[in-house]
Amino acid sequence: MHYIETAGATVAYRVDGQGPGLVLIHGTGADSQTNWDHLVGQFTPDWTVVRPDYSGSGGTQDQEEELTIGMLANQVMAAANAAGAVPYDLVGYSLGACIAAYIAAEHPEQVRSIVLLAGVTSGDSRLRLQFELWRDLIRTDRRALARLVLLTGFSPDFLAGWSQQQIDETIEMILVTNRWEGMARQVELDLTLDIRQYVSRITQPALVIGCTHDHMVPSAHARALAASIPGARYVEMATGHLAPLERPDEFVQLTKDFLLSPN
Repeated sequence: MHYIETAGATVAYRVDGQGPGLVLIHGTGADSQTNWDHLVGQFTPDWTVVRPDYSGSGGTQDQEEELTIGMLANQVMAAANAAGAVPYDLVGYSLGACIAAYIAAEHPEQVRSIVLLAGVTSGDSRLRLQFELWRDLIRTDRRALARLVLLTGFSPDFLAGWSQQQIDETIEMILVTNRWEGMARQVELDLTLDIRQYVSRITQPALVIGCTHDHMVPSAHARALAASIPGARYVEMATGHLAPLERPDEFVQLTKDFLLSPN
């Protein structure tokens, strides 16, 4: 683990591999380990992989103020610069996809290309209902939220194949390892997120990936995100929102094929 001080935060980040930079940005309630640890080995032969924890997640500590998309983007860029990985390819997942889109639009000199998985341009009434429920359950019933995350995060067929022991153990792992207060701060950001003013200014080659069975961020949001980025490619995976866990090899292959191809 490495650390960099920036704007009142001590940002934790991991660096693996060799070659040009590849920055992986995690989603709400996750961190650089839970979203990416099982995938990193497939990227390190071709890239120096930088995995930051932004505020509220992992080993990053800050002054616990209200989060903004610009604040989290600056933390990601600080880690990439400290790792000597600029310019870089940028992969963002869920909330991380929104951060990646912001960086690509506002700091194009840093970014070669972007891959955005299960992202949004702005919320709607359904997303607001979901994130308000998450916020309330973080305060009142974290076990119920862990169960809800499994129920809505994976596709029905995938989760139906789990044993009761797998489900119980995963719920316990979420309860023990999650930074709940940090997740609550990230959820507050999710409730107000709107990157529409940025995405149309993205000029880098872009791949947007939606998830067909996504009950957290329905694939219509990913399609709208792709339509907002000039020249973006769009593909869908037959997964729930937790695509890097449900079909990790497929996600890695889509990402590598795009990043390694002439754009």
